[in-house]
Amino acid sequence: MAFEIPKISYSGKVREVVLGTGDKAITVGGEAVYPFYLFEGEMPRLPRIAMEVWDMQPDGWPEAALEPFAGVTDDPVAWAKKCIDDYGAEMIALQLISTDPNGLNRPAEEAAAIVKKVADAIDVPLIVWGTANHDEDTEVFRIVAEQCQGKQLTIGPVEEADHKRIGAAAIGYKHTVGASTPIDINLAKQLNILLGNLGVSDEQIMMDPTVSGIGYGIEYCYSVMERIRMAALTQQDEKLQFPIICNLAKEVWKTKEAGLPTEEDPKLGDVKKRGILLEAMSATVLLLAGGDVLVMRHPEAIRLVKEIIAELSAEQ
Repeated sequence: MAFEIPKISYSGKVREVVLGTGDKAITVGGEAVYPFYLFEGEMPRLPRIAMEVWDMQPDGWPEAALEPFAGVTDDPVAWAKKCIDDYGAEMIALQLISTDPNGLNRPAEEAAAIVKKVADAIDVPLIVWGTANHDEDTEVFRIVAEQCQGKQLTIGPVEEADHKRIGAAAIGYKHTVGASTPIDINLAKQLNILLGNLGVSDEQIMMDPTVSGIGYGIEYCYSVMERIRMAALTQQDEKLQFPIICNLAKEVWKTKEAGLPTEEDPKLGDVKKRGILLEAMSATVLLLAGGDVLVMRHPEAIRLVKEIIAELSAEQ
């Protein structure tokens, strides 16, 4: 007798969300099975990768992370174009590091002007990510949302403390929000409910459960993301049926292991390969947990993850 794989019947489905506009717009979500369980059902939209760009010269990056972007890290527009032209980026994630009040503390108007320049210079979807300082993010996104009307940006993190103000801007100017909560399924659901009550449509929400890299709590992130997908697909929980965005690059590359020189701890292996593999491995774990959009940094790590996505999604 031939062995028959046991199959689960799924009653739920992740909503589809359109990012960007025009020919390069990307639709994410839509899966009706657990990640890559193609023997049980459909996963019409494979996970996508956004390449990270900072709005200021990076400080403290390992050499391996800086090398692919030599000559453009002081110009966000040139950096974004290099990601697209040289590395085939299908989305750009602009990190507004300069707006951190504990850092450069760039004024909201100046930060928004940078976002506008990048948005006008590229034709792929743009994700704009703040620093989770509620006052600063609210002011920046209020201006960004208005000046980039029609671009259908994804703006985040949108947290409970600022969801009304940023959510209102997203509604008014038709942008998507990255609903961000600190690794907790109940808080994630509650924020989605609050955004819905505010008037943010289901087609304007992506979930950011907060992620980490391997060795820094990724097993807990995996568990929470897994529970979110279980509730969405098998328990018909409509308030958890949203695509998941994983802003992982900065979490991986800030770790000690990503930049520790080879000579200081030879047993960890070559520092350049180590950082790339840490990012690729962390991304793979999050893919298997249900990530729909991954924010990544190194082109080689991205290449490895795309190969994994192709392998997992290939017909057997």
